Amino acid sequence: MKLENLEKQLDGKLFYDHTMRTLYATDASAYKEMPLAVAIPKTKEDIQKIIAFARENNSSVIPRAAGTSLAGQVVGNGIVVDISQEFTKILSVDPVEKSAWVEPGVIRDELNLHLQSYKLFFGPETSTSNRCMIGGMVGNNACGARSVIYGSTREHLLEIKGFLADGNEVTFGALTNAEFEDKCNGVNVVSPLEQAIYVQAKEILSSAENRALFDENYPKKSIPRRNTGYALDLLADSQPFGDPTEKFNFCKLIAGSEGTLFFSTAIKLNLVDALKPFAALVCVHFNSINESLKANLLALKFKPDSVELIDHYILECTKENIEQSKNRFFVQGDPQAILAVEFLRDTQEEILESAKAMEELMRSENLGYHFPIVFGDDTNKVWNLRKAGLGLLSNIPGDAKAVAVIEDTAVDVNDLPDFIEDFNAILKERNLNCVHYAHAATGELHLRPIIDLKTKEGAGLFRTIATDIAHLVKKYKGSLSGEHGDGRLRGEFIPLMLGEEIYQLFIQVKQTWDPWGVFNPGKIVNTPPMDTSLRYTPGQDTPMPETYFDFSEHNGILRAAEMCNGSGDCRKTEKSGGTMCPSYMATRDEKHTTRARANILRETITNSTKENRFDDEALLDVLDLCLSCKGCKSECPSNVDMAKLKAETLQQYHDKNGVKFRSRLIGNTPKINQLFASVPWLYNFGSKGILGNIMKRSTGFATERTLPLMHKITFAKWIKSYRQTGNFIQGKVYLYNDEFLNFYDVEIGQTAVKLLNRLGYEVEIPEIGISGRTYLSKGMLKEAREIAEKNTQAFAKEMPEKAILVGIEPSAILSFRDEYPDLCRGDLKEKAKSFSSRAMLIEEFLAKELDEGRITSASFTANEERVRMHGHCFQKALSSLVPLKKILMLPQNYTVLNIPSGCCGMAGSFGYEKEHYDISMKIGELVLFPAIRSEKEATLISASGTSCRHQISDGTSRKAFHPVEILYRALK
Repeated sequence: MKLENLEKQLDGKLFYDHTMRTLYATDASAYKEMPLAVAIPKTKEDIQKIIAFARENNSSVIPRAAGTSLAGQVVGNGIVVDISQEFTKILSVDPVEKSAWVEPGVIRDELNLHLQSYKLFFGPETSTSNRCMIGGMVGNNACGARSVIYGSTREHLLEIKGFLADGNEVTFGALTNAEFEDKCNGVNVVSPLEQAIYVQAKEILSSAENRALFDENYPKKSIPRRNTGYALDLLADSQPFGDPTEKFNFCKLIAGSEGTLFFSTAIKLNLVDALKPFAALVCVHFNSINESLKANLLALKFKPDSVELIDHYILECTKENIEQSKNRFFVQGDPQAILAVEFLRDTQEEILESAKAMEELMRSENLGYHFPIVFGDDTNKVWNLRKAGLGLLSNIPGDAKAVAVIEDTAVDVNDLPDFIEDFNAILKERNLNCVHYAHAATGELHLRPIIDLKTKEGAGLFRTIATDIAHLVKKYKGSLSGEHGDGRLRGEFIPLMLGEEIYQLFIQVKQTWDPWGVFNPGKIVNTPPMDTSLRYTPGQDTPMPETYFDFSEHNGILRAAEMCNGSGDCRKTEKSGGTMCPSYMATRDEKHTTRARANILRETITNSTKENRFDDEALLDVLDLCLSCKGCKSECPSNVDMAKLKAETLQQYHDKNGVKFRSRLIGNTPKINQLFASVPWLYNFGSKGILGNIMKRSTGFATERTLPLMHKITFAKWIKSYRQTGNFIQGKVYLYNDEFLNFYDVEIGQTAVKLLNRLGYEVEIPEIGISGRTYLSKGMLKEAREIAEKNTQAFAKEMPEKAILVGIEPSAILSFRDEYPDLCRGDLKEKAKSFSSRAMLIEEFLAKELDEGRITSASFTANEERVRMHGHCFQKALSSLVPLKKILMLPQNYTVLNIPSGCCGMAGSFGYEKEHYDISMKIGELVLFPAIRSEKEATLISASGTSCRHQISDGTSRKAFHPVEILYRALK
């Protein structure tokens, strides 16, 4: 009842149902704890009311941004307050002062996109920069790759506004000595609580004994990444206690305080000049980690802007990741480690000079064996590979994973080689292997031992190894937390690291700032044992339900869902590019991320007591807005294939509850089309006008949406009567007559045949049936498997050895490459695997022929045209847009520009369904529709997918052409 009353008071939203609480029970850490509720505040007043409620009801407030914390900072039993939806404004930019005021939900990369016009930049850059938010960066005092130049967020935090635990709004910033004394005396304070925190600061920091404790026990001052505990030592270094040139500013304390002292609503940041114009990475290859760390010290002599380590575990994982395998272009052989040494300079010559000198020095010390230099846009590919490290580590097969437990240690960079040698010796004693990656330049490597937390032995190692390494870090006077924070993971080790006396000071600080225990309790101080409230219970069962898809690669569907480690790559927005995840991009709602879907699937399969573990309406609700675009299959570094997981879930649900009428209607569309093949006019008559609207309403389709119309003749009938002419010197092409081509896109098929004939190819249509895409899209896997098996057998019968099956519709032809091997079993599975590489998009085929010299630009016009191309989701996930662009540029004077859109929003039947129509159009409006509307009518719009072309027509009233149509009209 109390939560219901709070809900009524808020302008924003409050959720306390089991599903939403489950989705917010985890972050990117090893922890899980059910919150009391989840709040999405809309105004500052909402936050104020939530704080008051927590204070009055002995509850707590847990601030959350992107939820990528690795130490359990946003996991707890209070009210999780998600600021990522509403508190996203860039409030002001002052180019003279070089500062900006932002709300805490502003994404770091999007802030820098905004600052480009000012030629300014916010320096700290985490690996999660395309989705992490400024509030989270302040909470953890985030650093990132270029911290050797820009330091941490703390160094750039000028002022901060927000709420104290008593609910009063306050601003913290730099103070003169006089202003500081006024605050201590109760002048210019918002409440007695504000006065009390200044008085306490004066008492603690005035003590010579305390300052001596700080000097003796805090990490070495030479370590830039030092986030252990509260930063009282840095406050002590400012006036009136230390450096007379450094004004007192509580921002130093708030940065890294993990939301335990204060709730921020606006943040003022220092900005720096934009990056220098020329960038390069020298990607030095090594035979061992130890070699790379010794070389790191040599690299620092040349003042690089960053030095990042990538070890062989991560490099191995990139081989199996669709997206990251494309970014391995610079890797030679199988190095044990690569140092990516970044140089940003005013000229390329300066970079080459530094790179050459560095290589000579390293070779003279017998360090490194390959020194490729990567320039320009290719550097982004290297950075993307490095940033994907966290997610990629989930690709290690089995329950043993690279665990975040000692991943944030930082030491003096000169101590790093010896520290890592000692570190690995400890792991060897425990029979553990470890992943090494990240910030070599500043003495911090993200070190992740591979542990199975589902076992009692693994859970024991979790604590043991944390304790062992804490003692090792203490020996080097390092920091147990460099940038990921203490949270509930490292809090209990603070007395060991800094001493009991300093820890007691921390407890006093927390008590003074937050006497009610409202703000994120159990983090930094008074933390629960670090091996409690884990995501996995030691000794837990891992259910292995029988499935229609083959999940043996992951050892079952549950482990396939568990591949998601919470890194939140699916929370990037359309401004960052890519396809994953269209529903999140449109809604900005955690519930509609790939992460949320994986979480709910994991929890449901693990904990359900039903015979059919998938028989769960809440599960279906969370999966509902998954468009099955397959963006996650390639872009998620953990390779979570949510389209496959959703289809399996739907079939399992159908087994218990039956298939709903509309789903069966959509799945059986090819059969319905076949019934109307001789009278397509009748089908079309019932799909348009008044009758069409009646049909749409009665079947659950959106009346705003036009329906695709059948062609007057099927492609199969046309090709039988069509007499191909020409000199077929290039041989024969086997063209796949899929269900979309046969009934709807006949004219595109006709054009494709004519184009291939003109280019010297004879076209043959093999007797291979429909792809089953309509069944797959609705989770009707029984029917889809039958089709996959028949088509695999037909492929073996109809296709000559090594012959390629060429397809026009991406969602159809790529079924052979993607789903068929997972649907077939036994010998057919092996055949399906072997055939998968012989199923090609027509764009891939034409690009291959171009590369092999059988097609040239000589066949095409010299006229000028402008083409904007939109790639199909499956094309981007399972193939590439490179072949598409390559063939569209066959006419030498065609200017071809990619539209940086993700999913168009139609996604097969999704955009036709009445409950999905609005979100479908909203997805289209993110990038695709505005880009097309901005083009002149003469610009050609290319779209390979039948759904994409329909969505473009409905959303912009522009006709989009299949690439073969554009090429055919460009023939001489």
